[in-house]
Amino acid sequence: MSNPETKTDIILIGAGIMSATLGSLLKELAPDWNITVFEKLADAGEESSNVWNNAGTGHAALCELNYTTEKSDGSIDISKAVKVNEQFQVSKQFWSYLVNGGRISQPQDFIMPLPHMSFVHGEDNAAFLKKRFETMSSHPLFQGMQYSENPEKLKEWLPLMMEDRTSKETVAATKIDAGTDVNFGALTRKLFDYLKGENVDIKYNHQVDDITRTGSGSWELKVQNGDSGETEYHTAPFVFIGGGGGSLHLLQKCGIPEGKGIGGFPVSGQFMVCNNPDVAEKHHAKVYGKAPVGAPPMSVPHLDTRYIDDKKSLLFGPFAGFSPKFLKTGSLLDLLTSVKPNNVLTMLSAGMKEMSLTKYLIGQVMQSKEQRMEALREFIPDAKSEDWELVVSGQRVQVIKDTEEGGKGTLQFGTEVVNASDGSIAALLGASPGASTAVQVMLEVIENCFPQHLEEWKPKLKEMIPSYGLSLADNPELIEDIHASTAQTLELKEKEPVFS
Repeated sequence: MSNPETKTDIILIGAGIMSATLGSLLKELAPDWNITVFEKLADAGEESSNVWNNAGTGHAALCELNYTTEKSDGSIDISKAVKVNEQFQVSKQFWSYLVNGGRISQPQDFIMPLPHMSFVHGEDNAAFLKKRFETMSSHPLFQGMQYSENPEKLKEWLPLMMEDRTSKETVAATKIDAGTDVNFGALTRKLFDYLKGENVDIKYNHQVDDITRTGSGSWELKVQNGDSGETEYHTAPFVFIGGGGGSLHLLQKCGIPEGKGIGGFPVSGQFMVCNNPDVAEKHHAKVYGKAPVGAPPMSVPHLDTRYIDDKKSLLFGPFAGFSPKFLKTGSLLDLLTSVKPNNVLTMLSAGMKEMSLTKYLIGQVMQSKEQRMEALREFIPDAKSEDWELVVSGQRVQVIKDTEEGGKGTLQFGTEVVNASDGSIAALLGASPGASTAVQVMLEVIENCFPQHLEEWKPKLKEMIPSYGLSLADNPELIEDIHASTAQTLELKEKEPVFS
């Protein structure tokens, strides 16, 4: 006897921040649609969205130096920083809408105000940072940014990092108070709690093994029920694959032409965590430095205040690692089984082009604790080994594809959505800025996959996201309004909270 087939309107694969965001948007836009979510783990937000697996920066390009580049004429290109910041403002608007409507509560459970800072050593880097500051601070999105090379000012901003700093080398920093620390795991769980109350069927311990097209044009999923051991079949006219690193295999199984020729390169992360609360109390910021030569963009070193489980923590990293797994809970065969006839040349080309990255990753994996402590002492000169321990962070899978600019087998750093030309299926690939830009990325999924509904949905989209359809960079008054309203709703007052 064949297993029965369950039909629904929308299927979301993976219970992370992306599926949570898309589900929440669709529930507002089309409340009558039936949505089913499949998650292979026992709870929401436990892989890439988990607080320990995600840097939680609330990527707004306030401090990440890899979002700004120096052009050949010496000027600073901030176009990517503007784009990323605008996308984070979209996220804050949607979160504010959900809080104002009572759909989620207690925003300080998932977002906290926290200064974002950039910190560099040496005359050349200080000159770059100053030019970056001058360019960014004149833009309406980055109002309030400060710059200093003055040791006394830096001691005020960064007491832990300036303490016992004996080197005469120039150090410089920028500071902007409008930054945040975001616990995307907590936010994901809040969104799924809301969706559950809206009759969304969330199936944990359910692993999607296969995706095939039916004769009617719908998608059929073969799903393993981890609780009963049974195989289930579910169909829907629209499927979103938001399974983190696991998305690539499912994209390949669905067989759409847009998914061919794409490969993935897994990179794992590790952080040093401070286990001395007296040390952690001396630092209150997210501070990003410059990536070492040869390091990938996601390896930019940063010293972060984090709010985890209602207490203040201090993390430093990331230190890159390598595992062939595409998820922390994945298989050691993930990388090997992702190589297909249609992407093998792309993967081989990337392997040849990225030898320096491979050497860098091997070097990172082989580092001793003391070598990692030396990297930390660039930030905290008197850091003591006994105050810090290493934790393994999340797995990320960087997209490899052929591009006009980079040629065959180009490694991509960023977040990317691949969707079928008919809009019936979409898959999210890649990594940072990822979670921070989830709302914008999912809006693009909606625009690409449901164009026939956009005119009808536009008023609701504008209600949820006042800047929808507008460029914030071209509307300074709107930026001020959004900063003020989201700060009030999300309780982003610029003062350090006190935990009991």
